[in-house]
Amino acid sequence: MTDIAQRSSSNGRSRHDRAQRGRARRPALGSLALKAALVAGVLCLTGCPVAYILWPRWPDPVSLDAPALPITVGGLLLNVPPAAIRLRIQRRAGAQDRIDLAFLWPSLEPPDPAAKPASVETLQQTDRVFLTIATSDGSPTPFERLKTIYPRYGDGGPKSLPDGLNLQTFRTGTPYQNEDLFYDVAAAERFIVRCTRKNGLAPGICLYERRIAATDITLRFPRDWLSDWRGVAGSIDRLITNLHPAATR
Repeated sequence: MTDIAQRSSSNGRSRHDRAQRGRARRPALGSLALKAALVAGVLCLTGCPVAYILWPRWPDPVSLDAPALPITVGGLLLNVPPAAIRLRIQRRAGAQDRIDLAFLWPSLEPPDPAAKPASVETLQQTDRVFLTIATSDGSPTPFERLKTIYPRYGDGGPKSLPDGLNLQTFRTGTPYQNEDLFYDVAAAERFIVRCTRKNGLAPGICLYERRIAATDITLRFPRDWLSDWRGVAGSIDRLITNLHPAATR
């Protein structure tokens, strides 16, 4: 009986000791967790300024009256007046994949920054020319399309107009239906435009495209301007040269 009592007492003391050691370890583990959390917090606060500096972010857009911005699109260096850039996010120097511009016609000046913008852009604006400058997607140039693609969809052969242009209409049911192609008889590579036909109150709109190196420049203007197409061609050349002085034919 004495042995049993002793063993029972010994087991009791062992359980009591283990419980005490467990209670002693719990504060120690809690203290370690607290220290680890404090160290992590300090490291986080220390790293925040570095992360802020290294995190990529766009420069703030410049004001509309700032000097011309050096912008590269597809590797092509351009000098672009901020007031001509239509999208605020594009109003910054540096490399971009695309920029959208507008210039008054025929002055070729940027729109007045103080002028109130129209609530809805309409195709009836005849006092400005719109440009999109983007990295080329490698598609055929307008002159290449004139030689290899457009003839497949033509409605008969081209017709000579009295003012020195050729007119090529397109068949219904083709990708270019309701459009007409105009190009310079003497030098087609100099002036080629594809124009929609007038539809109700919407006037016809012409697309002029030019590729310089790996960059495509697309201009949109009213079809009615073709009554002075030589003047339009000359003004387009001047506008592109203003944006990219090294531009040559």
